[in-house]
Amino acid sequence: MNHSIYSADRTTHLKIVVVALIAGILVAGFGISARNSSDEGYTQTARVMKAGKPVVVTSSSNALVR
Repeated sequence: MNHSIYSADRTTHLKIVVVALIAGILVAGFGISARNSSDEGYTQTARVMKAGKPVVVTSSSNALVR
């Protein structure tokens, strides 16, 4: 048995490519099928927020060191 990918023959490389391709198709298929396709109550609406008066937030607990 050959344990190195560099010295493997052409059929071993082909097997690796085929297994990787099948695994990728399975993962993509599972991701597409797991997605929720119903739009019941999940609509997003844009809300406009208007800026109010400026607010200044300060804290007097900081010590001033000079």
